[in-house]
Amino acid sequence: MANPNEARLHYPFEERLPEPGEALEVAPGVLWARLPLPFALNHINVWLLRDHLEVQGQRVEGWCVVDCGVDRPEVRSQWQQIWRDHLDGLPILRVLATHMHPDHVGLANWICQTWSTQEHGCDLWMSATDYHLATLGTLDGTGFGGQAGADFAASHGMRDPELLEGMRSRQNGFKELVPSMPAHFHRLMNGMTLRIGDHFWECIAGHGHSPEHMALYQADSATLISGDMVLPRISTNVSVYSGEPEGNPLQQFLDSLSAFERLPAHTLVLPSHGKPFGAAQHDPELHGLHERIRQLREHHEERLADILAFCSTQDCHATDILPVLFQRPLNAHETSFALGEAVAHLHALWFEQKLRRHRLASGVWCFGRPQVA
Repeated sequence: MANPNEARLHYPFEERLPEPGEALEVAPGVLWARLPLPFALNHINVWLLRDHLEVQGQRVEGWCVVDCGVDRPEVRSQWQQIWRDHLDGLPILRVLATHMHPDHVGLANWICQTWSTQEHGCDLWMSATDYHLATLGTLDGTGFGGQAGADFAASHGMRDPELLEGMRSRQNGFKELVPSMPAHFHRLMNGMTLRIGDHFWECIAGHGHSPEHMALYQADSATLISGDMVLPRISTNVSVYSGEPEGNPLQQFLDSLSAFERLPAHTLVLPSHGKPFGAAQHDPELHGLHERIRQLREHHEERLADILAFCSTQDCHATDILPVLFQRPLNAHETSFALGEAVAHLHALWFEQKLRRHRLASGVWCFGRPQVA
C-alpha cells in the first residue's frame, strides 16, 4: 500500500483490476470498467448498471453507464470492446454523469448518439449546474483556462513565465477532451430517487470539487457510487478558479461529506479513481467509508494548520504555500491544479477570519495574521 491511511481500508477485491476492455461484476447487476486518462492520474472507473426502459408498452433491456471517460480514440475502442464482450449484446440505454469534468462526461455525447435508435433514445442524466457548465466549456473561445486562468494565477503570486504561458495556451483544453455535449439532458437533484433497472438509487449532491456533483446510493445493497467525492487513495481536487475568484470550495467540500457519514459503516464504495473499498461487516479492524471520511477531514485540518502557521509569521500568497501543501516536485499540469487548491485552503482560513486578505500594489493577493484592533 502507498500510505498508512490507504492500508487501513478494506479492499474486497484486493488487487484485482479490470484489464483494458474488460468489465468485472462487483455487485448484482453492477459492472466495473477502467478507462485510460492522459494524465498522471491515469485511469477513471466507470460503472455499468443493468437497466431497462418502458417504450410504448414494451420493456427494453440494457445498461446505464455511470461516467464515461474522455473523448480519445483508444477510449472509444475500449467502449466498443466492453459492449461487444461484456454487455450480453444489450444496448446502452442512458448515460449518467456524476459531474462535469472531462474524464466523467467527455464521451457522453458519442455514447448517446451511438446507442440511440428509432425505437428508443440514449439520454444523458446529470445535475443542471454541471450540465450547463460542461456545455459552456465546449463552446469555441469560452473554454476554461486561457488568459483568464493565467491572470488569476498571476494574481496569486505565480511569476514563472513558462507556466503562465502554458495556462494561456490551454484555452480550449476542455473542448479537446469534451468536443460536444448532448443537446438535452434529464436533471438529477439532491435527494431524488432514481430507478435504474430493478433498483432504486438516491442522488446525493456534493459541492467543492464541482458545483453540483451527484453520487448515487443504493440502500438495499449498501452500495455507493461516490464519483470524486470520496476516493480511497487521494484527496479529490478542491480548487478556486478564475470564474469564481472569491469562492470557498474547501468548506463546501467538507460540509458535503456529512451527507455520506449517515450511510452504513459497511457500505461498499465504488469510487471514480482507485479500487472499490468498504468495511467488513463482521470485522471492526477492516475499515471503509467512515474511516475514509475521517481521514479526509484530518488531512485538510492538518494542511490548514500548516498554512496558518506559515502565514502567521509572514504575509504569503498562494504560490508561496505550494511547498507547504505539496512536498514533492510538480509538473506544469499539476501546478495549475495545486495553485487552485492552495487558494482554496487560504480562502477557508480567510472566511473563518483566521487570516486577513489584502492586495499588493502589484495586484497580488496576500494573506496574513489578522490585525489586532
